[in-house]
Amino acid sequence: MSDSIRLSSVALECPNPGELAAFYADITGGEVTYVDESWATVKGPGGRIDFQSAAGYRPPTWPDPSSSMQLHLDFYVDDLQAAGARVLAAGARKHDYQPDEEHFCVYLDPVGHPFCLTTSD
Repeated sequence: MSDSIRLSSVALECPNPGELAAFYADITGGEVTYVDESWATVKGPGGRIDFQSAAGYRPPTWPDPSSSMQLHLDFYVDDLQAAGARVLAAGARKHDYQPDEEHFCVYLDPVGHPFCLTTSD
């Protein structure tokens, strides 16, 4: 179909694209395939994530409804505890608010973007 639309990547704003790309490459088993002072790209088994430099970056405040956060990433895992230990070792922090730890856990990446590890596909 000539007018097909497919998702190419998800881009996250951040203060240092190379550093955040290295974090996501580490936790996903992906590879940083491009990096400069304003942009970085990680290609991994689940797709591509891009990172864009943003002057005055402020992390989202979740689950605050007045936050400017527009999205978060979910990563499917086989074992929440093992994957949780891995992301913590890579530099993530576990969020204080956990609405359903039986099926997913909320973490913050090194610059404050929320992301979830989930066993629900």
